[in-house]
Amino acid sequence: MIYLDSAATSFYRPPVVARAVAEAMNSMGNCSRGTHREALTGARIIFETRQLLAELFHAPGPQQVAFTANSTESLNMAVKGLIDPGDRVVTTVLEHNSVLRPLYEMEKRGAVLTIVGCEKDPSNGISRKGRLDMIAMEKAITPGTKAVVMTHASNLTGNCQDLAQVGEWCRRAGALFIVDASQTAGLFPIDMGRDQIDVLCFTGHKGLMGPQGTGGICLGTGVNIRPLLSGGSGIMTFEKQHPSQMPTALEAGTLNGHGIAGLRAALLYIKEQGMEHLRKREQQLMRRFYEQALEIPDIRIYGDFSQKDRAAIVSLNLGEEDSAQVSDYLSEEYDIATRSGGHCAPLMHEALKTVEQGAVRFSFSHFNTEEQIDEAIDALKHF
Repeated sequence: MIYLDSAATSFYRPPVVARAVAEAMNSMGNCSRGTHREALTGARIIFETRQLLAELFHAPGPQQVAFTANSTESLNMAVKGLIDPGDRVVTTVLEHNSVLRPLYEMEKRGAVLTIVGCEKDPSNGISRKGRLDMIAMEKAITPGTKAVVMTHASNLTGNCQDLAQVGEWCRRAGALFIVDASQTAGLFPIDMGRDQIDVLCFTGHKGLMGPQGTGGICLGTGVNIRPLLSGGSGIMTFEKQHPSQMPTALEAGTLNGHGIAGLRAALLYIKEQGMEHLRKREQQLMRRFYEQALEIPDIRIYGDFSQKDRAAIVSLNLGEEDSAQVSDYLSEEYDIATRSGGHCAPLMHEALKTVEQGAVRFSFSHFNTEEQIDEAIDALKHF
């Protein structure tokens, strides 16, 4: 099997990740629920993982890192915990439904939502490259804006956004900057201080190569979120209110300690291998695929490939063929795994004019090989 769907979830993982999960299941108690050896083992592993994440993202400290099940949970926490009726919020057409749907909910409750579009080809009104309209973005972030919620990289086109520039506009307007790093965490340098990020949401099962069911949210200094959940915390048992200090404030109930142990192992692997090395390898494979795909007749490729650094994603269509049929053909005839359809990115498909057709997305891991890339291109040529 050739797995080219890493933007959905990592399939190829460092072997140390599975070993760490297995070891944790046989040695790890419940963090903050006792002082016996097993509970303390859990507490140590979880704290070390917070430290690694705080270092990776340049968060204010490990206490500002709370664990969640995925980016969706983190983004719901951020949106529903910071935005009130009457607040003005800015987002973009690049967003995944994990951003859009919570925002639509808040819009129904009275928030005012502005969605910034993409640059368009003046001849046909189509945004084939899917580039965010940065002029419109700057104009949208005005004083009185409560928050800007934006992805670092589109899960459909792979285009990366200039976090530092948008962060500067947010700070100038007094707006909170909430970033969805689902496609970039573990592969692209993110500095919460430099980029003036107030809330960073990430998942553990993509570029971080951790188990599914892991993720987190990092808060800047002075950012306080209304908890989405309340309940057991292991501390302050006799208080009626859930503890307000981080990270306990956002971590009601038992954490996915076994998954977090796997995430810790993945983070140590990334640190050992070097994030830049892993990213460049993925981008080399992406470029190899993209340059060969350009030679296929009647192919349409979406995204801005003039970007030096972009997520290792190539989304395309073959003429007017339904994307699901192409993806099924690749799977059934060549055992190649891709993703077709809408990719939970409805507004991006509207901008690309691919709502009916969808798109076939190829996304790459540094574990892929040049031979696999060439086989995938050969398969497309034979459709």
